[in-house]
Amino acid sequence: MTLELLAVLAAVAVAALAVAVTATVVCRRRRSAAPGAAGSETAAGEAADRVVGRLAGRAAEAAGGPAPSLRDRLSKARAAFAGPLTALERASTSTEAWTEVTEALIRADVGLATSSEIVEAARARAGGAGGDPTAVKAALQAELRERLGGFDRSLARRSDGACPSVWLFVGVNGTGKTTTIGKLAKREADAGAGVVLAAGDTFRAAAADQLAMWAERSSVHIVRGSAGADPASVVYDAVESAAARGADLVLADTAGRFHTEHNLMAELQKVRRVAGKGSGVVTETLLVLDATTGQNGLAQARQFTDAVDVTGVVLTKLDGSAKGGIVVAVQAELGVPVKLVGVGEQVADLVPFDASEFVEALFS
Repeated sequence: MTLELLAVLAAVAVAALAVAVTATVVCRRRRSAAPGAAGSETAAGEAADRVVGRLAGRAAEAAGGPAPSLRDRLSKARAAFAGPLTALERASTSTEAWTEVTEALIRADVGLATSSEIVEAARARAGGAGGDPTAVKAALQAELRERLGGFDRSLARRSDGACPSVWLFVGVNGTGKTTTIGKLAKREADAGAGVVLAAGDTFRAAAADQLAMWAERSSVHIVRGSAGADPASVVYDAVESAAARGADLVLADTAGRFHTEHNLMAELQKVRRVAGKGSGVVTETLLVLDATTGQNGLAQARQFTDAVDVTGVVLTKLDGSAKGGIVVAVQAELGVPVKLVGVGEQVADLVPFDASEFVEALFS
């Protein structure tokens, strides 16, 4: 049975389950609304609704079958290199072929200077290969791997073994901060860690509500304040709550802000200071970037790094972008490693960044 047929059958099963769930909920609510319905029956029906809804959500998430490979996820980025690499293989020593590769790197948002450096270094590596296309392609891959290497991509925790460690998430609106936190919370909780979420984006009720949904889904504690409350105080309370519970991690959301808004960046600096003043230690300040923004994402990275000492980057929506070169640009120009990449909507689609796998996916 092919994967395509399995996917169709899974989709049909999910649709059938959704219909059954809808019918069950409608019938139950009609019964509970009928005259004389007992209050206990209504409460039981609401509880059943929640259980059935969660089961339906889990079934829908699991129905996709085997997850596509990183190569499949990066089809748009790989397509951007297809023509230039073909030219390089046809005429591996020609200046025109190497120029095409440089232009492809620039279009992928590696950056003008970095793209030129990569190509010149790759040409030097391939100089003794006698124009062999395989060797030339390997030289380009090796140069990219080398530039992406040498970074610790693990998510740091306190070295003293105490609790909690604080992971602070920053970035502009729309990059996927809250979703990233939710996915990480689920992953860490499933691995056995005690997790507390801090709803530090007090300016958007929807952000706190979304984080609360992830907290329920992951069975973790959340600390949130009233609308417009001081974000730093919410994060501080979350850290103290985590310490009292003996939790391992605090994942702290912050309000999205443009990197050019200096007063808001100053407020973010306050959040960063306060987060480390109590019982916790800030071990990661993760900048969440949208891969589709390209070089604008690099400008954001510069400002956030200067303001709050960013320790790593989470690059979201990489599967939907032809501008995957921002991975190289961030590390080359800022010396900040990409630690996680988002390549889909499901929890399992937030994955640790692997440089060798990334380069292989671009060229295979």
